[in-house]
Amino acid sequence: MLPVTVLVLTKNEEPNVLHCLRSVVGWAAAVFVLDSGSTDRTVELAEAAGATVFHRDFDNYAAQRNYALQALPIATDWVLFLDADEYIDQALQQEIGHVMTQPASHAGYFMAFKFVFMNRWIRRGGYYPTYILRLFKRAAVQQIDRLMDEQITVNGSVGYLQTPFIHHDRKPVLFWYEKHVRYVPYQLADLTPKEQSLHWADATNQRARKRWVKEQVWVRIPPLLRPFLYFVYRYVLLLGFLDGRAGFIFHVSHAFLYQFMIAAVYLDQKKPSPLAVPLPQ
Repeated sequence: MLPVTVLVLTKNEEPNVLHCLRSVVGWAAAVFVLDSGSTDRTVELAEAAGATVFHRDFDNYAAQRNYALQALPIATDWVLFLDADEYIDQALQQEIGHVMTQPASHAGYFMAFKFVFMNRWIRRGGYYPTYILRLFKRAAVQQIDRLMDEQITVNGSVGYLQTPFIHHDRKPVLFWYEKHVRYVPYQLADLTPKEQSLHWADATNQRARKRWVKEQVWVRIPPLLRPFLYFVYRYVLLLGFLDGRAGFIFHVSHAFLYQFMIAAVYLDQKKPSPLAVPLPQ
């Protein structure tokens, strides 16, 4: 087994958790699941698969991952973050094993992922390759910030793995919509102006550059215009239409439901309070 600990966050992931855990149990030295109050068979299935389950109430993704790194009994130098609807294949297992045995390995590695929606790989629209830092040396972690789409910062050099992991949520598409309704408050918090914004010179990787665009460009666009621009950019300019019916449903949903919800709630929060509205004479 490789000297790496896999950390998985869960809540009601019964349809997904076995696919995730079976891809790492027996390959990694330890597999820890941090559950946030599942009411289905997630915990039962995770324990049966060979994972060790811990419990913590959920507040946000960054806090969960920070807690996992600080409080769980991790005995390995290396850590791999996976979500319950993600898994790795044998080729990625081999590549991770190779880089971990190199004497001059990096402090962390960015990994691309294949996003599957309605059983179709969403390959275009700017979604592949998208790189996330998921494999890293625990001692090198500097911080994990942002309420969602969290960004891990490490002290030391970083590298890139060639083999992607798979993001495939096996729940019905209705759960995708429900999940993104819950994401709206986190997105609004990330759209709030920060005291110290990221500088372009410090945006040294794909995820950091996207964060810079979001903080410096996206927030300056009128909220109700954002969904339309998002759709044109993703579906037309980045060729999202080539991903067929699933691609059309995904990009329409992401732009005109998710992005529109974010814009609507943002504008609702900015409207004058009832006490500030003058009464008719």
